[in-house]
Amino acid sequence: MRTTLGCETMERWLLMGDHNIVHQTFTLELDQVVKVRGDIRLKEDGRRKPVLLFAHGFKGFKDWGFFPYASERFASQGFAVITFNFSHNGVNKTDFDELDRFSANTYSQEQNDLAALLVAVHEEKLPFVEQIDKRQIFLVGHSRGGGNSVLFAAEHPEIRGVVTWNGIADCNLFGEAFREQVLRDGVGFVANVRTKQQMPISALFFEDLDRNRERFDIAARAAALKTPVLFIQGDQDSERILNDNRKLREAAPHHRFATLEGANHTFGAVHPFAGTTDHLERAIAITGAFFAPLLIRPDKCDN
Repeated sequence: MRTTLGCETMERWLLMGDHNIVHQTFTLELDQVVKVRGDIRLKEDGRRKPVLLFAHGFKGFKDWGFFPYASERFASQGFAVITFNFSHNGVNKTDFDELDRFSANTYSQEQNDLAALLVAVHEEKLPFVEQIDKRQIFLVGHSRGGGNSVLFAAEHPEIRGVVTWNGIADCNLFGEAFREQVLRDGVGFVANVRTKQQMPISALFFEDLDRNRERFDIAARAAALKTPVLFIQGDQDSERILNDNRKLREAAPHHRFATLEGANHTFGAVHPFAGTTDHLERAIAITGAFFAPLLIRPDKCDN
């Protein structure tokens, strides 16, 4: 695995008036073809910072809507925040310009991508390594990214805490009729209302789920998970996601749950980002408050 740093895109700006936030892009080359492209943001204050991996969902990407803004807010709280594109999310330079990769995406691939990021943190292959505390790694995931975060924490006990934003409990996001059609024909299509594209879903997706039924049972993995988890859910989300949240509450009552009244699936945020919302600010604040008691006291960076 090779890491390429995007030095030419490094930026500096003042956030919240007095917090100096730095930002740099990177690319993890998992092999000659598969790449995970990401950004890391943190506050330069001479201290090592806990790492926060921030995972997007289905038809999402690292630059969608609230992700850059929320990452800056988490950086201002003292985290080294890593946003990234899953390697097969279909986004290279624009959204969505790699639909062939999108069609081949699976949960196994997304778990492999998260594992590659974890290795890069531990092996100090990311930017700002001297300011990262690799003892402290946290996950935040939106929608499908929330489900992926729970699954990943279940297999990686070194993860110190997880927060899901409107996270799923069922990895199969589609109906049975669609599943049967895809397995019969080899591919099916779902509409992207924003881009007006037909997004291909190949049989690989369902074959991967069938091979990993127990591994990718999010509710069951959450029920057995000892890592602290907070599920944040907007009560104006889709009925499917609300049903998933009820399933998680029943399966894993030892974890924590927070309901945001009036909040939809994206906490009112849109793409392109048009500014923050009260619900987004509430989700950011609740997330930071949940992680706070799980943190190890920060140390000064080594000279």
